[in-house]
Amino acid sequence: MNDTNHATLQNVQAAKWAVARDGGIVSAAQTPNSSGLYLSRMRSRPVSSTKALVIAGATIVGILMPYVALGQSNLVVRPPVSSETLSLSTRAHREIAGPTLQVSSTASGSDSSSTFNSDQGPGPGPIGPGPGCDLFPAPASTGSSVGLSYFGPSPSTVNPSLVGPVQLLNTGKVDATNGTITIPLYKGTLKGTNKSIWYILTDVSDQGIANELGLNYSAKLGFAGNAARTGTLDLNGNIVFDKGTVNFAPKRSIAPGPAGQEFPPLSYAPGEVGDKNYGPFVMITNAENVIFNAPMVAFDVDASQINFPNGNVDYSKVHDQVVAIDPVNMTVTLNLINGFSFGRPVWYISMDASIPLAAAVEHNTYAPLMDNLLLGTDDSFASPIERIFIATNGAEDGSCNNPQRQGLSADLADGYRPNNTLGGIPTIALDYSPAWDANLYEWTADAINKGYRGQLREEFQVLTFVQDGLITGPGGKPFGSAGFSINCPIVQRLD
Repeated sequence: MNDTNHATLQNVQAAKWAVARDGGIVSAAQTPNSSGLYLSRMRSRPVSSTKALVIAGATIVGILMPYVALGQSNLVVRPPVSSETLSLSTRAHREIAGPTLQVSSTASGSDSSSTFNSDQGPGPGPIGPGPGCDLFPAPASTGSSVGLSYFGPSPSTVNPSLVGPVQLLNTGKVDATNGTITIPLYKGTLKGTNKSIWYILTDVSDQGIANELGLNYSAKLGFAGNAARTGTLDLNGNIVFDKGTVNFAPKRSIAPGPAGQEFPPLSYAPGEVGDKNYGPFVMITNAENVIFNAPMVAFDVDASQINFPNGNVDYSKVHDQVVAIDPVNMTVTLNLINGFSFGRPVWYISMDASIPLAAAVEHNTYAPLMDNLLLGTDDSFASPIERIFIATNGAEDGSCNNPQRQGLSADLADGYRPNNTLGGIPTIALDYSPAWDANLYEWTADAINKGYRGQLREEFQVLTFVQDGLITGPGGKPFGSAGFSINCPIVQRLD
């Protein structure tokens, strides 16, 4: 991790300690200096319209699939490819121009909103109102007799696998105060038409390109060809996509189940829908068949129609996870989402899902082509996926004030994200993939009655609790792949 990235996280820690100082929690002598930071929360933008298409919630249980045994394999790093493939590099390396005004968006949520399950946009950001909705680590000086300024840099500045913050997606700047990242916006075209495809780049199947562009490297993406569109680089280094379109006009809507059993919802509809040929992954056929994760954020619109550099985005034209978009400076600002990987808090973005239910819950795009991904095989040979563990009935009492808060029912009850548990990510494991195989789990009635239900933060903790009979698949079914996947590129390790 570079010094700038580390400084960003340390600066926001300083801002949070300043809030504690002003509230009388710590003295001025215990807090480091900070400047230029603010912790004001962005406003939510309620939208009352609902979608005509409503899908019965009773179909949810039918998507669950039997458990498939886990395997492991070593991943091979390929050498860098030709310079032609790296033609995207010049744009990826330009200075990122951030919004000049505070962004007004639903990205930071609203404590008073009662319409969050029909709101358009990204939903609440990762800096929530309590420990159940804000996973930002406490300072190392907590409980110490000296202030934070007396502590040295995090060990992760020496070795990114050690404890401390690490920015993993390095194409732009993380705003740790507001929980967003601003990265390059790209403009391609649909083959045989003049229709524009506005997209981002987050992951790639080649290590050399990942290093050059600051993308996440995923060897597993090399096995995602059957779920990838194809495209070519034109003479200007822009991608010409062979197929795949997205309709961003639909209105996201969810009707939760009864209190305490909000998931599965009674009905749901995603806010953006891809055609049968759309998926976020693209294989560049004139550049050694390298596969990029290139989620679409707008389609068939010109720059003037999506020019929202300071927020107030029109979500009938732009992806719901977009907080701000600037087609003049060619940047897009995206909402970050809380999660865990092997016990460490992380931030990621959520861009696509292979079924409408997941797209509605995740505020992202329904991408039918992702349904071609091979699921259930985890780390075995030719597997394109990594596992994400999602509680259906985790602790929700007390909402964000509950430090054990987790799960889909909690999400649908208060609008904040479910604190999912991811498998391997870069710097922790070798098996990272942005294509996450959803492993839904349900706490048994016996475990709940005995007070065992809590927040699970680590893959093998989940698997051990399955082995011990504390959790099962939804409805008491065998634990394993739920039969759908989510495109969630990792952005930041917080610790």
